[in-house]
Amino acid sequence: MIELFKISFLPVTVLDIIDIILVTAIFYKVYSIIRGTIAVQIFYGLIFLLFLSFVAQAVNFIALGWLLKLLSDIWVLAFIILFQPEIRRMLVIIGRTPIIRIFLKNYNSNIADIISESAYELAQNQHGALIVIVKSGGIRGVVETGEIIEATLTKNLIKSIFFPRSPLHDGAVIVRNDIVEAARCTLPLSGETKKEGRILGMRHRAGLGISEIADVISVIVSEETGSISIAENGMLKVGISKETLRNYLNESLKKSSDKSFRSILKSKNTI
Repeated sequence: MIELFKISFLPVTVLDIIDIILVTAIFYKVYSIIRGTIAVQIFYGLIFLLFLSFVAQAVNFIALGWLLKLLSDIWVLAFIILFQPEIRRMLVIIGRTPIIRIFLKNYNSNIADIISESAYELAQNQHGALIVIVKSGGIRGVVETGEIIEATLTKNLIKSIFFPRSPLHDGAVIVRNDIVEAARCTLPLSGETKKEGRILGMRHRAGLGISEIADVISVIVSEETGSISIAENGMLKVGISKETLRNYLNESLKKSSDKSFRSILKSKNTI
């Protein structure tokens, strides 16, 4: 490899420059994901330890190097434990990239009308509801916390499940393609407790929480106010209309479908 220049006794090559750029990009991406959270303080501490370890090796500090080596033997395990929510979120973001998503199953269903109509009628009657629409990947662990249904998605089915006297009305309904996979499912709660000054109830925190860790759309109907909300990618939109909900679902599911592997195969077959 061609040597570009030297820093003291260290030769620097093109490969070294590429290596530094890649490591910098990774650290920046990690920082951008955890920025604004408590984990960022731990991240600063890890960066300092890595820098100190590099300096100790460069100047041959034997005692300090030995101490840092003891820490480095356990830092990977500590990193996984301390940053478990952030690592999970990062993997979800990676899974949502176009390169990964083209290998995922295509959607050929039209559920926007059913979901929007169901949510609107539930809101009119102030029947609380939480509907999770799976776009890609899987949330099998969440599905297994509820009652397995595996029934075709219909408006009457959704309304029946969330009728206040129904034994399945508590918890979330999981929808994949045209199928209601399960009802009465338990979802992880988001750490967010307020939205624009309003305190979030458990149903909204659950809908927001699952959207933070999985590629899903959560449709939430408030039992107290009858308002409809959407959560996706860790973002919550409150107080939307039936038409807005329908348009949002159509657009989001269409984007997911267009990037699937089946769509690419179909386009190749037409050439």
